[in-house]
Amino acid sequence: MTLGSKSTIFAVVCLGFSLPLLSCSKPPDADTLVMIIESSPTDLDPRVGLDAQSERIDELIFDALLTRDEHLNVQPGLAESWEIPDPRTYVFHLHHGVHFHDGRELTSRDVKWTFDSLLQGKIRSTKAATYRFVDRIDAPDDFTAVFHLKEPYASLLWNLSEGAIGIVPDGTLDAGTRNPIGSGPFKFISAEQDKDVVVERNDNYWGPKARLLRVRFAVVPDPTTRALELRKGSADAAMNALTADTVLALEREPNLRIERAPGTILAYLGFNLRDPLLGDVRVRQAIACAIDRAPILQYLWRGFAQPASSILPVQSWAYSSDSNGFIYNPERARQILDAAGYPMRNGTRFHVTMKTSTEESTRLLAAVLQQQLRDVGIALDIRTFESATFLADVTHGAFQFYSLRWIGGNEDPDIFDAVFHSRSFPPAGRNRGFYSNPRVDSLMDQAGRETDQNLRKHLYAEVQEILAQDVPSINLWYLDNVLVHTRRVRNVTLNPSGDYGFLKTAEIFSQ
Repeated sequence: MTLGSKSTIFAVVCLGFSLPLLSCSKPPDADTLVMIIESSPTDLDPRVGLDAQSERIDELIFDALLTRDEHLNVQPGLAESWEIPDPRTYVFHLHHGVHFHDGRELTSRDVKWTFDSLLQGKIRSTKAATYRFVDRIDAPDDFTAVFHLKEPYASLLWNLSEGAIGIVPDGTLDAGTRNPIGSGPFKFISAEQDKDVVVERNDNYWGPKARLLRVRFAVVPDPTTRALELRKGSADAAMNALTADTVLALEREPNLRIERAPGTILAYLGFNLRDPLLGDVRVRQAIACAIDRAPILQYLWRGFAQPASSILPVQSWAYSSDSNGFIYNPERARQILDAAGYPMRNGTRFHVTMKTSTEESTRLLAAVLQQQLRDVGIALDIRTFESATFLADVTHGAFQFYSLRWIGGNEDPDIFDAVFHSRSFPPAGRNRGFYSNPRVDSLMDQAGRETDQNLRKHLYAEVQEILAQDVPSINLWYLDNVLVHTRRVRNVTLNPSGDYGFLKTAEIFSQ
């Protein structure tokens, strides 16, 4: 990417700031924090919703059996303690005095129902595959839940923690976005598609109570408008929702503050291996060699991201830095394509289509990739869709390749099973590219049953090495977590996952 391209990006941002402030939105009231989000959550049922907005808002409305600390270690949640008497039995002891937002007491029956509804197919969700090793759940008394496994499953605790799932009331079938009832620090008030989601403080919360009375998640798809709303003070906060150049420009605004911390959010390119062209591993390897991350990180992300070589973040105990992937080498890309039988004809070897959402940074990335791939003879056609349509196409395999981000789900090595195991093809799982390698399947099966963490680390290291050669996807970079907020918002602490947990402690101060 040239310096001229960088200047063009910055000019677009500056042009947006020079626009008259014509928005009809009103300043937030004294008791409401207005949080900008890019799109509406697709489903606020914590057993179903997979997109970032659904999972982040769900964590505020619903409690999970376990939580995660800032180092990504599992900690008590609804379960104040647990025991593992043998590798196939997990016994959880629930807190007393926890109530759902409608007043019902939360008991082990609700825990049992939450998972039974998935395992028995009463709720259709790709999350069901995550708990395939659970044989049954017993509720011997109101505050004890016993998980019996078909075989040892080392990632069970992680997959019972916040971000993975939340507990719903016994008998709940379709929580959706109509009236989700949880037990979390905030309770659902309303949701209007493509407009907003409103939650209020749960004054009867069993844990530390939120300090904010109300949060309105305002849907603002356009990135320039997001910046203008913050600049005017008609919105209070935006988390990882602005381009890097916009953040740098907003740093000069006296009423705004920027919070930044290392993150685990992974940007990646996903390939459809059932596509005749991208099913050829040599084509994927050549694309990997044609992509130069350095100028993108410098000019597009302005240093707000770090190169990634694995789907796992570097904070993970299973992360391997030894995998030998395909680094930027356009000459090697040309050689691979020549040897694979894709000759250059009139400056082009073949066309490939990349689907993107309307999100600004993704569209800019696609434009840069178009330029870089052209250099090795690949013509990249870009198709942009509204977020819900784009995600639906990705989920159903209607793509050649696309760019998305793993948000939270990649923090545990169980991500390999969910994304790359051959049994995880949609709709049962999230292997959207239909990647299949018997050796990888075997390694993941063994690692999932193994309780020795050192041995598991060795197994996952081999998985990462094979994936680096097979290139079912390309790991681009880990994004820093960047929160832009008005000065009236204080007491915010960011965690590596980049979720909305900071709203549990944030406060509004009059200015």
